[in-house]
Amino acid sequence: MSDDDDFDLTLFLPYLLNQAAEASSMQFQQFYKDRYGMLRTEWRVLFHLGLYGQMTARDIGLRAKMHKTKISRAVQKLSERRFVSRARDDEDRRVERLSLTAQGRAAYRDLYAVAQRYDAELTAGMTQGERHALRQLLVKLQDRGSTSGDRNSGKTAGRT
Repeated sequence: MSDDDDFDLTLFLPYLLNQAAEASSMQFQQFYKDRYGMLRTEWRVLFHLGLYGQMTARDIGLRAKMHKTKISRAVQKLSERRFVSRARDDEDRRVERLSLTAQGRAAYRDLYAVAQRYDAELTAGMTQGERHALRQLLVKLQDRGSTSGDRNSGKTAGRT
C-alpha cells in the first residue's frame, strides 16, 4: 500500500450502507428478540406475512431476498411458537401456504407499532425533505443493485 493511496474504507458507500444497516438493525433487533425471542429472519418472515397476507416460502424469498433455507428455519420456529400456520396447497402438495395465526397477528401488530416508533426515532434529527430524499436514494440504490446482474448468485442481501 502506498502513502498516496487515499482510499478511505469508512467512506466507501457499500461499507457505509452496511455499517448503517447493521447498527440500526441490531438496535431494532432488541425489541423483537426481547419481546418474542425472534431472530432477524423470523421477524422478516412475520412482517412479510403481516403485510402481504398468505404467502409461500418462495414468495417471501423473492420479496425479502432471503435464501430458502433461512426462510424454512424461520417458518419452523414461528410455527413452533404458534405465530404461523402452514397449509398444503390443494393443487400442488409440495407447496405450503403460510399465514399468521391470531397470536402471530397480535405479535405483528405489536411489533408494527414498535417499528413505526423506531423508524421515527432513527430519522428524528432529519427534516422531512431529508427523510424523503434518504428513502428515495436508498430505493434507487436497492433497485440498481437488483438490476445490475446477479454477481452473487445464491447469496442474499438485506439485514433488517
